[in-house]
Amino acid sequence: MSAKEIVEKFYKSDVLLEKDTVNSFLHPEVTLEWHSSKGFLTMNREQIIALSEELSKAYVRSKHRITHLLEEGNSVAVRYSHFVKTVENPREEMLLAHFMVIWELKDDKLYRGYQMSQL
Repeated sequence: MSAKEIVEKFYKSDVLLEKDTVNSFLHPEVTLEWHSSKGFLTMNREQIIALSEELSKAYVRSKHRITHLLEEGNSVAVRYSHFVKTVENPREEMLLAHFMVIWELKDDKLYRGYQMSQL
């Protein structure tokens, strides 16, 4: 499977709500540098899995509308909008944020991520 296919599979609907599936995509030494609305965050494997667990408590559906997916070597850039359906209102889809992330893969796993998001 190519790096691009791995990243695309990671952003498939609802994957981020399944901590075991998220875990299967992550390299043991993964780090994610994230410029978010809360400032700059650096997340390790455990923190990314914990985020997935928190998302699954608040949302019943998660969908990524990918607009750009580019691969160069073992790096993949993806631009997408993240939509969710809340536990309180599962019939209404709402935009969570817009994202741009570059993933470096190692051993066919997500290894280094550089992400920016905007509400």
